[in-house]
Amino acid sequence: MSRILVVAAHPDDEVLGCGGAMARHALQGDDVSVLILGRGLGARGEAESLALSQLERDSRIALAELGVSDVRYRDFPDNRFDTVPLLSVAQAVEEVKIELRPERVYTHAAQDLNVDHRVCFEAVMTAFRPQPGEACREILTFEVMSATHWRAETFCPTVYMDISAVLERKMAALACYHSEMRAWPHARSVEAVRIQAQWRGSLVGLEAAECFVPARMMI
Repeated sequence: MSRILVVAAHPDDEVLGCGGAMARHALQGDDVSVLILGRGLGARGEAESLALSQLERDSRIALAELGVSDVRYRDFPDNRFDTVPLLSVAQAVEEVKIELRPERVYTHAAQDLNVDHRVCFEAVMTAFRPQPGEACREILTFEVMSATHWRAETFCPTVYMDISAVLERKMAALACYHSEMRAWPHARSVEAVRIQAQWRGSLVGLEAAECFVPARMMI
């Protein structure tokens, strides 16, 4: 049994990026925890408390579809993580790290267009700096449709995970995010995510896959 931590900037990023991986880890009995750092609504005007509460409920239901119940939320400002000292964001990650001592961490790619994603990556790398006694052996970065591929830098994965058996769980989890998903042909539509999973799988001879760029792997 392994201890897994997913650190995401906003509700839905975690499922978009590694929903299949979470479902696989949960099925094999690993301890999976999720830390969501931002509110996910503030950039669209002052979010009402009712809407924020609904988004959190949607998030918990989505993660339950994947077999994940341990999720923690923080309140960093949406699309404005760069207005907060990096140390504050890193300390929020480190607090969870100290409690859980995960062996593998999934988080955002360093080159994402969304500034919150980039700050999230930097915070994870800061919190999990490789000091003696550090439990984490692997940090894998994921792609998020409508963020990773809207920037000039290329996401070049070298790690692929077979999610063929859990693809429908990922789709069901995404469907729970009523307010966050968009209609086809938007990149953040359920149809686009399915196509992405099938295309990534086809690159390595699988029905469906999620792929990752290792930020650190200790062997």
